[in-house]
Amino acid sequence: MSKTIVCYKWVKDEADIKVNPDLSVDLSKAKGKISDYDKNAIEAAVQAARLLAGKSIGLTFGTPKTKQSLKDALSRGLEEVCWINTEAAAEADGIVTSKALAAAIKKMDDVSLVICAEGASDTYARQTAPRLGALLQWPVITSVSKIQINGDILSASRKLDDCIETVKVKLPAVIAVLPEICNAPIPGLKAVMAAGKKPIAEYQAGDIGIDFTSKSQVSGLKAYAMNRKNIILEGDTSEKIASLVAALKKEGVL
Repeated sequence: MSKTIVCYKWVKDEADIKVNPDLSVDLSKAKGKISDYDKNAIEAAVQAARLLAGKSIGLTFGTPKTKQSLKDALSRGLEEVCWINTEAAAEADGIVTSKALAAAIKKMDDVSLVICAEGASDTYARQTAPRLGALLQWPVITSVSKIQINGDILSASRKLDDCIETVKVKLPAVIAVLPEICNAPIPGLKAVMAAGKKPIAEYQAGDIGIDFTSKSQVSGLKAYAMNRKNIILEGDTSEKIASLVAALKKEGVL
């Protein structure tokens, strides 16, 4: 049976992140969640699996804390979830993450399509899909806003800066989807209850057989402060426009 794999990431909830007066970032009370962009990717995978008359499977790489994501992912329509469980994921860069995901995908038979979000909501590095394609030696399409599948041919609309590009590839392939690919519905109670009965496959670090040493490391994390300019516009429309233009010139914007 054809398999559609969707890769997702367990991230810190930005709503719980605290910025201290010295602009240092406090993550101590931040809870975890599935990356918001990955929720759209999961729904895209569920829909794509139906078009391929196959199965949708979630794939995630994370620390033991990532276990909290499995039921949530399954409640979103996935039929199975595969979890690569290792503490090494906490310090993993894009290279290690992609190697781990690719190694797990290679253990699966009949994979037709791998879907990733364009980027995760914590780093938005946009590395996973291109690196996966290179490791799997499959074609890659990024910035995808719409897909159509006809047999083993996938047609994708790519949203670029100044145009929409249409690309066709023969499956298997890897695609990176934008949030507008589809809406991410909130799971209902029935879906949440059913998620507890769906299969979960777990891999340990030794099962994957890769080097988990990252090529890059995060040396620090600091927030930034935005200085807002309060421009008060008075008078009629022409006077307001003149005042705004003058203010923008003073700030060097114009």
